[in-house]
Amino acid sequence: MNLSFFNQFESPTLMGAPLIILALLYPTLLFFMSNQWLGSRTQSLQLWFSNNFTKQLMSPLNKAGHNWSLILTSLILLLMSINLLGLLPYTFTPTTQLSMNLGLAVPLWLSTVLMGLRRQTTVALGHLLPEGTPTLLIPILIMIETISLFIRPLALGVRLTANLTAGHLLIQLISTAVFVLLPLMPMIATLSLIILLLLTILEIAVAMIQAYVFVLLISLYLQENL
Repeated sequence: MNLSFFNQFESPTLMGAPLIILALLYPTLLFFMSNQWLGSRTQSLQLWFSNNFTKQLMSPLNKAGHNWSLILTSLILLLMSINLLGLLPYTFTPTTQLSMNLGLAVPLWLSTVLMGLRRQTTVALGHLLPEGTPTLLIPILIMIETISLFIRPLALGVRLTANLTAGHLLIQLISTAVFVLLPLMPMIATLSLIILLLLTILEIAVAMIQAYVFVLLISLYLQENL
């Protein structure tokens, strides 16, 4: 029984072929592209969200950082749609896989670090040593700051994976309890169902917030290196 709870996090396959590519491509079909002068309300809502998010994300960055607006906006739309679709029954959430989240976090983090070393080498290296550090503590602090720098992409990936995995497990555990308790204790099963509905609403919020936090932290790393 305990092992079956984690089966939902296994990558689905069809005739030996992994379907994770399909799971990643399907959310792109939800974004409407139209050449008409007047679009639908869904298109207007999508455009309004994209514009407001991009303005908020790019406001702390200088002009050089605005080149990342398309990448970051596309990333949050992709992550948000994948996270929300993963809450539907009989679906697979690719963002519960640590390998995928690290595959997104490491290249983006490395790009910001390399950009900082290229544009302002002295300032980028200066982040490894706070100003006014005593001479005896300089080697220790440089080691600590270097380790914290390389931990950043791992923290990005683990944060997204852990939050989504914990939410999916809680939903499955409570839904299993509802089915087991329904014929035995209907009142407790009803209370568990109410908790399940509230938890589902919470998970919808977590799915959107975690996508935003993932992109926001990347923008902060970018701001630090520009």
